[in-house]
Amino acid sequence: MTFVVPFDGSPLAQAALSRAVAFAGVTDETVVAVTVVPAGNADYARGKEWLSADESFDRGTVVDRIRGRVVDLAPDASFRVEFVDRHAPTGTLSTRIRRVLREEAATMVFVGSDNAGRVAASVASVGHGVSGAPEYDVVIVRTPDPSPVTAVREQEPLAERQGEGDAN
Repeated sequence: MTFVVPFDGSPLAQAALSRAVAFAGVTDETVVAVTVVPAGNADYARGKEWLSADESFDRGTVVDRIRGRVVDLAPDASFRVEFVDRHAPTGTLSTRIRRVLREEAATMVFVGSDNAGRVAASVASVGHGVSGAPEYDVVIVRTPDPSPVTAVREQEPLAERQGEGDAN
């Protein structure tokens, strides 16, 4: 069984990955972070802060930077990158993530989304396309703050980075 996290490096994606790792520590599941990259789209990559303003698109650089963020947060997590067409619409990114969810036999998906509304259908971006499938549970992470669930909080690496893990 696997927890999958769509990961673009944003603060909420980082929080989602951190929560997945924490839950995995309690449940002994594996975690897979997946990033979908529009190939050759330097503007998209710059918008996600995978490239600086003066860098041209380079697959290796983009993958290395995203992988580095994943490893910093979740050294034991697996990392997958999927490339799509340069100008792929959001629906294509969601479709690719759903394919990964099936391939990984996901039992839970952790989606970082600041605009997750009162129902899953209001989740914008890839969250909407990913959250509607009945094959897995969905955790919508709407705040970068660590989870208040005690057993999970003790496992959460984000809490340690924010000083909550200090014994002082």
